[in-house]
Amino acid sequence: MRNFKLMAMSASCVAVAVAGLATPAFAQSTGSVEFEKDIVVTGAKSTTPINGIVIPQTPKAKEVLDQSFISTAQPGQSINDTINMIPGVASFNADPFGSSGGKLYIRGFDNSRISETFDGMPLNDTGNYALYSNQMLDPELIDNVNVNLGTTDVDSPTASATGSTINYRSLTPTEDFHAMMVGSVGEYNFQRIFGMIQTGNLTKGGLRGWLSASSATNDLFSGGIGKVDKKQFNFKLYQPLGDNGDFISIAGHWNRNRNNNSPSIYLITQGFGNAPVNSSRTGRYPTKWSEAFYNIGTCSVAPGVNGQRDAASSCGTAWEYGYNPSDTGNLRANMRFTLSDKLLLTIDPSVQYVKANGGLPAVNGLEQTCTAASCGGATTGYIGGSYYIGRDLNGDGDTLDTVSLRAPSHTQTWRLGVNASLRYKIDEHNTLRIAYTYDRGRHHQTGELGYARQDGFGVTPFPVDTPITDASGNIIEKRNRLSYAILHQVSGEYSGRFLDNRLDVAIGLRAPFLRRDLNNNCFTTTAGGFVDCLGNAGLNAAYATAHPTYAAPQQRVIDYNRVLPQAGFTFKFTPQLSMFANYSKGMQVPGTDNLYNAFYFAANSASAHPTPETTDNYDAGLRFNSRKVAVQLSGWYTLFQNRLAQAYDQDTQTTIYRNLGKVEKYGFDGSVNYQPIKELSFYAFASLMKSRIVANVDAGTCASQAAAAISTGSVACSGTEAYYQTAGKRESGAPVSTLGARVEGHVSLFDVIVQAKRTGSRYINDQNLPVFSGTTKVDNAAVGAYTTVDLSLRADLNKVGAPKGTFLQLNVVNLFNKFYVGGFDGSTAAYYSSNPSTTAYLPIPRTFTGSISVAF
Repeated sequence: MRNFKLMAMSASCVAVAVAGLATPAFAQSTGSVEFEKDIVVTGAKSTTPINGIVIPQTPKAKEVLDQSFISTAQPGQSINDTINMIPGVASFNADPFGSSGGKLYIRGFDNSRISETFDGMPLNDTGNYALYSNQMLDPELIDNVNVNLGTTDVDSPTASATGSTINYRSLTPTEDFHAMMVGSVGEYNFQRIFGMIQTGNLTKGGLRGWLSASSATNDLFSGGIGKVDKKQFNFKLYQPLGDNGDFISIAGHWNRNRNNNSPSIYLITQGFGNAPVNSSRTGRYPTKWSEAFYNIGTCSVAPGVNGQRDAASSCGTAWEYGYNPSDTGNLRANMRFTLSDKLLLTIDPSVQYVKANGGLPAVNGLEQTCTAASCGGATTGYIGGSYYIGRDLNGDGDTLDTVSLRAPSHTQTWRLGVNASLRYKIDEHNTLRIAYTYDRGRHHQTGELGYARQDGFGVTPFPVDTPITDASGNIIEKRNRLSYAILHQVSGEYSGRFLDNRLDVAIGLRAPFLRRDLNNNCFTTTAGGFVDCLGNAGLNAAYATAHPTYAAPQQRVIDYNRVLPQAGFTFKFTPQLSMFANYSKGMQVPGTDNLYNAFYFAANSASAHPTPETTDNYDAGLRFNSRKVAVQLSGWYTLFQNRLAQAYDQDTQTTIYRNLGKVEKYGFDGSVNYQPIKELSFYAFASLMKSRIVANVDAGTCASQAAAAISTGSVACSGTEAYYQTAGKRESGAPVSTLGARVEGHVSLFDVIVQAKRTGSRYINDQNLPVFSGTTKVDNAAVGAYTTVDLSLRADLNKVGAPKGTFLQLNVVNLFNKFYVGGFDGSTAAYYSSNPSTTAYLPIPRTFTGSISVAF
């Protein structure tokens, strides 16, 4: 079952020494980097890492991991999983290697509420604000990653972040020539190779750069048929301008993923005949490793027979047959110009491209047209949940059949952005900054059909390239909508130092002006966002007449704006001991899925204009920094208004929304980093999180609810109105606590790192109730806590004469093979009548990987 090749494939490589800015870059944009230099407490050892971990002395609760920490993780690992050792962070990968995505929470904020930037460029999806962790920069190229645990930067280019931010920055090219190559092999046929060349100075003016490429492949550890193939290419050019820190940097990135769907299992531990899973859409969630390693086997699609009404083949309909491909690329620049001894200009422009899809692997296509009266006559299209193609699909010469086709949800995005900042240093104690942010995303979401191969897989991972049409050449698709997400944002910030430089104050204000230009080319048939898409758009008028309650294809433009203040301070009691506090207000504008769902309602109605979610975030804490010890302790409180919860329904391929109203979150984060001697260090952290939904959530009428839902307590009634019993309950999905520890030792040429992470229990639904199907209990209210341990062992061959950066490394993920429930999105409902509303990834099994890095 496990195909493990011991140690590493041969490769030739070079060590990379990183030339950074004069002060480490611990913020997101170039402007924030420069401004933060004026906020950091004077005289504090805030940028001194202890084995790769830094606690900056800013008003915000923040931790930073540098390249020395990042490089010890599983080769190729997503940076969003590496930060799992920061307090408040909970990451759940879909595979051991970071190539298949996952779930992420910070202080209970899910990834749609976390702003992530790459060299100051926003990464959140322009439509649903999701983060795709398998598309991040290769870890060897990341200089550092910093995590704001509960607030955004004042110039954050985001429409979604109501809380935390992740900001990572790529390496600055070195002045000397270097080259490196890292080869890795591991279980589940994991093979990865990474190479980079540092050019060194190419001109007398210091122009220099680097370029890199990587390739990683593996088999998905369960399901028996899934493959992962990831390739990435990067470059960066850096031109210093004089000797005052000014520069121009231009960089490019291309990431190509060709993955099958990762196993995602209905989160029920009973039911389906109490049989363990044998594909991700049949059977209960496994309870031990012997049940988790299933194989759905191979199959073959039978040919059609002329004159016979052929049924759709079931071959290829299992979730694991689906593709989850993506092509993502960007060009970005960072620029710093000193205009005078007091005035500094920074500009960060970028352009991004995304082509990706996902969803159910198979649908049934009908070779007939829709002739029912409700179709308005013979027509083709996606109508009432069925695909009417109106021509022979399987080549048997008739139009009698139902044929299995592939219909992923496709997205193509072009995105332009710029973040510009002007900093004015009034004097040595006072600094002002103004900033402007522009972000425009063209987001085209479609659902074209594709053919299946004989082995059940799709002919192409991108049916959009060669879509199936009807006899008249009309494309048949389940959705067709074009959106423009536009942000204009102005912001300002002041920092001042008082009381003999013991008190640092930062006050900021950002004012985002957001526009959503929405164009739906299909009929919206329900408030849940279901649509009918006619093959021949010329029939839309007649169809609208036949269905007066449907919302016809149309355009809507919705604007949002808000003034969002933030303020904080740091007070230094001694050179080592300081306190900090911060307040910020955040806002998340409803995503495009939510806005398109609202097309069902009249354009002038309140329901057609979903209310944005807002937060008030408070942080306060203490820090202690010395040469050997770094400590940060903080308490925090967040108040949500109109808390919008969302989860992707993989069966209907729609995003389900629920407004939880007012929600309170509060908790504690703490970390201690101690290095008694150079050869030994200890790191520990803890987080406790409590959330409280203030009110019950509307569930419609009692008459619309199943009797069993009411009798089991999954839905309550007051008169004729039904409601979910959420008042006073915790939000689902996020752990109630996290604890972790890391020990790093250096003996002779060996570096040994052992780290452990305990993830607390997680509620399955917002009512914190057991899950029922009918009157049968199929799961508990929460999944249990668990602890995993990872190991990294490195032999530094530089200590025996090899070039610096040459080493052997062994990584073991989940060393003791702990079984647990993987990441999942929570839900409101505690009852289902057909399929469960929650699916969860499988846990990550113990996985060995060996690597060799060779440098010159």
